[in-house]
Amino acid sequence: MFIDRAIIEVRSGKGGNGRIAFRRERGVPKGGPAGGNGGRGGSVYLRCSKTTTTLVNYRHSRTFIAEDGENGDIKNQYGHAAEDIYIDLPIGTVVFLEENHQFICDLKEVGQTYLICKGGRGGRGNSAFKSSRNRCPKIAENGLPGERKRLILELKLLADVGVISLPNAGKNTFISCVTNCKAEIGDYAFTTIVPNLGVAKVGEDSFVIADMPGLIKGAHLGKGLGLMFLRHIERCRVLIHMVDISREDPYQDYLDIHDELKNYGMHLLDRPEIVVASKIDELEDKNKLVEFEKKIGKKVIPISCITDENLDKVLYAANDLLKDAPIWPVYNEEDKEEVFNLNEEENVFDIVKKKEGYYEIVGDRVIRTYNLINISTDEGMLRLLTYLNKIGVDEKLHEIGAKTGDTVKIADFEFEYYE
Repeated sequence: MFIDRAIIEVRSGKGGNGRIAFRRERGVPKGGPAGGNGGRGGSVYLRCSKTTTTLVNYRHSRTFIAEDGENGDIKNQYGHAAEDIYIDLPIGTVVFLEENHQFICDLKEVGQTYLICKGGRGGRGNSAFKSSRNRCPKIAENGLPGERKRLILELKLLADVGVISLPNAGKNTFISCVTNCKAEIGDYAFTTIVPNLGVAKVGEDSFVIADMPGLIKGAHLGKGLGLMFLRHIERCRVLIHMVDISREDPYQDYLDIHDELKNYGMHLLDRPEIVVASKIDELEDKNKLVEFEKKIGKKVIPISCITDENLDKVLYAANDLLKDAPIWPVYNEEDKEEVFNLNEEENVFDIVKKKEGYYEIVGDRVIRTYNLINISTDEGMLRLLTYLNKIGVDEKLHEIGAKTGDTVKIADFEFEYYE
């Protein structure tokens, strides 16, 4: 079964918590703090594999969860780091975030890996906080939580040349003649229900050629096999536009496919195009070919897969165009990576007034620090309050009108505010 689109969910593991412990061994008086650090949570990687050819294993929404890191233990024992997990994907898979369709990565080389969800860092045990001024710390850090993402996987075949046309124009017969690909051939529309790949050789050169399932008017809207296979054309550097010259109005057929490529976008119309008039052996009026060539204003190569007429000319023309054809992006330029200026000061926190007498502290940096602090002990609680006061939370609450007794929330923790 050929599946070229799937949605999966990935979650990395949480880091292990640090331990609060002290040495109480015979012969070791005042052993001091001995709480170990927590282990790192498992990360999730995407890996390009040559043994996987479709996304059939992910056709149903699947969830991949890495294990959490182990907690630290007594006697300065560190928790074990969790094992990373790898998700094998076929060559040519493009990955997007589901929530906003933001481009993530393009897996196009065997062995290529991409860290999609980083495991949470392990928390430090109390032995990591001992100093000359604090010889007996009773604080430890929690492990940071892992990441969670829902991904869209789209397989876009790695073909240099793509053959496009209306249904039943002779694409399968053509690719079967010029490559070793054994595509299904039939005297009916939509014989191609999956793209067929083959390697064509021209002298000492070779390139990958693919025949795409037949397009119809409205394909960019999903009609016919539409969007299911238009995405595979995105990687093709050269297009062979095949038109059945024996049909009643080949020029209109050419325009219909031309309009679908234009409406789909992704620079499909900007790619080098070879126009091929197929089934020339069935043409009775040779002037029809001349008129067709005059209307489109391009050179047309007439071919016959029955007599092998001009098949070599099509391959040589494609090979010549490939030498200078650029590699086109398989994602929108708007989705390029965002550039951050490290010199700009990031806002550490913000305070949102949810309702009268109820405020919430928000911000990635402040929540990250909160997740690290173990507030189950008095020293941990004091450390949290000291940190919030240091970054200016108390002043901000006073500025926006918070009063004594109001409730302040940060993540899942609530406390009362006192002026």
